[in-house]
Amino acid sequence: MKYAYYPGCSLHATAVEYDISARLVAKHLGLELWEIPEWNCCGASAAHNTDHLLALALPARNLAIAEREGLDVAVPCAACFNRLKASQVAVRGSEEMRNTIKEIIGMDYQGRVEVRAFLDVVVNGVGLEKIQGLVTRPLTGLKVAAYYGCLLVRPPGLTGFDDPEDPQTMDRLVEALGATPVPWAFKTECCSASLATSRTDIGLWPIFRILKHAKASGADCIAVACPLCFLNLDMRQGEAKRRFQESLDIPIFYFTELIGIALGYPPKELGLSKHFVNPLPLLESKEILRHPATRRETA
Repeated sequence: MKYAYYPGCSLHATAVEYDISARLVAKHLGLELWEIPEWNCCGASAAHNTDHLLALALPARNLAIAEREGLDVAVPCAACFNRLKASQVAVRGSEEMRNTIKEIIGMDYQGRVEVRAFLDVVVNGVGLEKIQGLVTRPLTGLKVAAYYGCLLVRPPGLTGFDDPEDPQTMDRLVEALGATPVPWAFKTECCSASLATSRTDIGLWPIFRILKHAKASGADCIAVACPLCFLNLDMRQGEAKRRFQESLDIPIFYFTELIGIALGYPPKELGLSKHFVNPLPLLESKEILRHPATRRETA
């Protein structure tokens, strides 16, 4: 299966471990990722807070390049996925908008190719049965809170691949890897997104609540599919501890890292050494890493 791959800005910077693990896992699962050449920023929250048309045109240029190749687009970042999907839907739904976008970007774009979250590609494209068959180091005993955040499954009319209130895609993946998904009520709550940067005094509270509720629900760790969610929940734990006088110390994983561990990749090769909250003691305490780092190659 070949997809146009849109990494977005974060995966080339603060979320490089997401990019590393996504590429490793994709290759192992038989996915060919063709990185869109000379891709541009999708605009994320900045563009649609500034100019509606700009917010649609920026993603459209990337999609037009993928469309020329006839490839559906796999997008790891939840925010990028949401913005690219919004552009696709707008172009498909209006001839006037389609012509306007074409004029702005100087390229033809008809909205023919699909935009898919990388989580969707892995779980529903590759399939859980195949993934489970490739596991050589099961995540037995690991209790995982699957955290989807705001933009991966909402609004449902845009994203459309899972339930907007109680999504299960990542939970089912966690189970296929041998871990235990924990039920909890904060899986689609906002982590405060970029507000944690501009108004940390306000943004820390949602972050703390998510971490605290995951811990109270019995989770050993949290799995995410968004670079900003990861950054807030991982990097800002120290700040949250100082503010609320409570240490939660809960490791955060990209779902691709959990897949990589289960497939037998060494933690360092997946980028786990880049985390602020060290996840290795947890994996060692569950004796997950005692299994040899062997890999069963895909057929």
